[in-house]
Amino acid sequence: MTRRLTPRQRDVLRMVVKLFVETAGPVGSKALKDRFDLGWSSATIRNTMSDLESMGFLMHPHTSAGRVPTDLGYRAFVAELMDTAVLQQDERAYLQAELSALQEDTEALIKESSRLLAQLAQLLGVVLSPRLRNGVLQRLDIVPVSSGRLLFVVSVEGGYIRTIVCQVGSDLKPEQLSRLVQLLNERLAGLTLDEIRRTCVPRIRDLASDDMGIVQLILNRSADLFSDEPDQRRVQFDGTPFMLSQPEFSDAGHVRSLISLLDDRSHVIRLMEEEAEPLIGSALVRIGYRPGTEDDDGEGSAISVVAAPYIVSNLRGTIGVIGPTRMNYARAVALVEGMATLMSISDSRSRLA
Repeated sequence: MTRRLTPRQRDVLRMVVKLFVETAGPVGSKALKDRFDLGWSSATIRNTMSDLESMGFLMHPHTSAGRVPTDLGYRAFVAELMDTAVLQQDERAYLQAELSALQEDTEALIKESSRLLAQLAQLLGVVLSPRLRNGVLQRLDIVPVSSGRLLFVVSVEGGYIRTIVCQVGSDLKPEQLSRLVQLLNERLAGLTLDEIRRTCVPRIRDLASDDMGIVQLILNRSADLFSDEPDQRRVQFDGTPFMLSQPEFSDAGHVRSLISLLDDRSHVIRLMEEEAEPLIGSALVRIGYRPGTEDDDGEGSAISVVAAPYIVSNLRGTIGVIGPTRMNYARAVALVEGMATLMSISDSRSRLA
């Protein structure tokens, strides 16, 4: 992307992004000259900024002489121009201690991770619970909750539980139900949910002779019971005050768009995970999404996402931050990658203990 830029253009673009992130105000040539020791005149810097604007990397937000990065400019900065940042040793030690203390409680780990990430990044910290498709079934329980209604409890190794209430059309016989649950667990426990969803018909169809119709119900509802749908995953976020304190969200309409986004769990999941899956602890950055619009060309205040996968109990989830496009990307990437790695390391140590 930036290979077509001259070394001077690359330096100026880098400095404009850095200064705009610091000040949240349009950047002029004099401000760059005063802030950075570039060794060029204001006129040279101004001409270079004009060239960058004509190429689509900078823009005028209004009649001010200053310029701000465009989404293209941010993408070029993240891809090739920003400095590599790493967690400070004291930050890493602090996070490791906090996460290690929660390694036996996955729900608490997810909640605390979002809080810690938001606190350190001063952005919105988001953690998606792991996808269960590769989760191993520990036990299936079927509990009568009322006449003709059953609660299916799918317990996955690692402490994850999925529940769903289903209607049945026959009377329930406790002894028969207990025996059926035992047989189902003998056939299905130890398999991944994806394996069960794909192969449950040959595995349990011979049990369908029970007069309660439960096995047939399981076969009919296998996509619900053993699926990995977005609306069945947990989205934990923290740090909304940090996000709303950013000048980009001083407009009430932009705040409403952001809140609407956060209220839509499946939308947040797509936003965090729609790109190709990176390696564990490696972050992907999405720049310039506008909540409340059909695409990235809307009028709302743009946001960016930095997200990375983590592993808990052999299940893959996602952790990241959501913030304005004017964010410290190097810092965000370092925090997200560090947190994802520490969550995965903590879980690995727990299983080896």
